Amino acid sequence: MLEIGTKAPSFTLPRDGGEEVALDSLRGQKVVLYFYPKDDTPGCTKQAIAFTEHAEAFAAANAVVLGVSKDTVAKHDKFRDKHGLSVILLSDETSDVCERYGVWKEKNMYGRTYMGIERTTVLIDETGNIARVWPKVKVPGHVEEVLEAVKAL
Repeated sequence: MLEIGTKAPSFTLPRDGGEEVALDSLRGQKVVLYFYPKDDTPGCTKQAIAFTEHAEAFAAANAVVLGVSKDTVAKHDKFRDKHGLSVILLSDETSDVCERYGVWKEKNMYGRTYMGIERTTVLIDETGNIARVWPKVKVPGHVEEVLEAVKAL
């Protein structure tokens, strides 16, 4: 489990549009790293749209928002275009980053057990340390709560 005040696990992942994002290159900015199960599902869509709607406020608070799922870059591109998203969407197809951040978990739905991403948000400060973690996120009101935490840093 991630501990507040410890260094966030480093990563470089491909993003929508085909570029790569390295966490270390974002030093000096706050990073909102949100892990979500799947592109274009109801909860994930609402969450991505909410982060997009608050994008200017996050930018004004010197924060970059990164969404991470196992979806491919091509799926991220379609998801972004379909909903007019402005958040950066990262592809962790191998689950490596999800595992290092402790969000790749056993889940249970309708009596079926499977591995998947537990909706989680991690706030990383300007020095690369974990400032706050929200496990098992419920979408309504979450983005506003994260924005307040970013402003308070």
